[in-house]
Amino acid sequence: MIIVGVDPGFSGAIAHYCTRTKDLDVQDMPTILNNRGRVEIDIHSLLHMLEPEAKDRMAVIEQVASRPGQSSVATFRFGMGYGALIACVAANKTPMHLVTPNKWKKHFNLSSDKDTSRQLAIQRFPDHYDRFSLKKHDGRAEASLICLWAAEVLVK
Repeated sequence: MIIVGVDPGFSGAIAHYCTRTKDLDVQDMPTILNNRGRVEIDIHSLLHMLEPEAKDRMAVIEQVASRPGQSSVATFRFGMGYGALIACVAANKTPMHLVTPNKWKKHFNLSSDKDTSRQLAIQRFPDHYDRFSLKKHDGRAEASLICLWAAEVLVK
C-alpha cells in the first residue's frame, strides 16, 4: 500500500510511503507567488503530485484549524490552501483519512515542538537524513511521520 502523508500549509510537505518496500519520497508543498506577491499553493502542481501511482493507496492529512491570534487574512489563506488540498485528493479519487496533530503525535510521544518531529524522522528514516537535515524541513518530517503513523495504526 502507498500512504500519502500530508502536513498542510505553505511550509508543509507531501510524503509517499510504501508499506511493502518501506520506500519514502517526500517533497515540499508546491507553492507559487500570486499577482500580489504572496505565497499560495500551486494547485496544478499539487494535483499532479497527488496523482495515483498505484490502486492500493490512501491519503492521510493532518486535520488543522485556525490558531488563536492568527489574523483573519492569514486564516482565510490557510483555509483556502487546506480546501484545495482536500479537493485535489478527492479529484484523484484517493481514499482520505484526516488525523489531528494530537492523535498522531501522541502515538510517537511527541510534543508540539516541530524540531522533535524532525529528530524522530531522522531516527526512523536514517537513509533520508538529508531530507530532514535543516530546521526548515519540519514539514517534510511531519508528513513522513504521518505516513508512518498510518502504517502502524491504520494499515495492519
